[in-house]
Amino acid sequence: MKRLFDVLLGLALSPIAIVVCLAVAIPIAIEAKAPPLFFQTRLGLRERPFRLLKLRTMHVATPSVASHQVDAGNILTTGRLLRRLKIDELPQIWNVLNGTMSLVGPRPGLPNQIELTEARRAHGVFDLVPGITGVAQICGVDMSTPEKVAQIDKSYDHPWSLAEDLRILWATATGAGSGDAASGRQNQ
Repeated sequence: MKRLFDVLLGLALSPIAIVVCLAVAIPIAIEAKAPPLFFQTRLGLRERPFRLLKLRTMHVATPSVASHQVDAGNILTTGRLLRRLKIDELPQIWNVLNGTMSLVGPRPGLPNQIELTEARRAHGVFDLVPGITGVAQICGVDMSTPEKVAQIDKSYDHPWSLAEDLRILWATATGAGSGDAASGRQNQ
């Protein structure tokens, strides 16, 4: 049922996501001097790497590291708004439709986030399909605290509930946990 919910809602949201992404693509491309969409390798179900699709919010030369490790100066001016409104995540509806992600689940980490990978492995989080949003995000917990985020991610591991997924999606859409670890880091 969860996969059916993901596909149906993903298909329903796709036209809106496409229009919004097209509207922000030109300002991103102009500011970044690069394609507005990009792929980033993330770890998914059973630690399998997959290609996550995102709107560009950081300069091209920014290293591929976790957001909490990125200086705020690397974020594009347009990227600040996109990140605050969570618009940069809209292309991931493609990942939901192709089955590499769910709408709700643990946010997929980067392969170079060793501590997070080990904590998630220890807690069995890789048994869950990663999501565009999840419990840790609405609680405002980012990946800078690997053990804590892994414990919170594991709390989602229970029989699927439509009401719970709708609650998490609504909380995300209305700004719960809207802190952006990258935005808070100043030139350090």
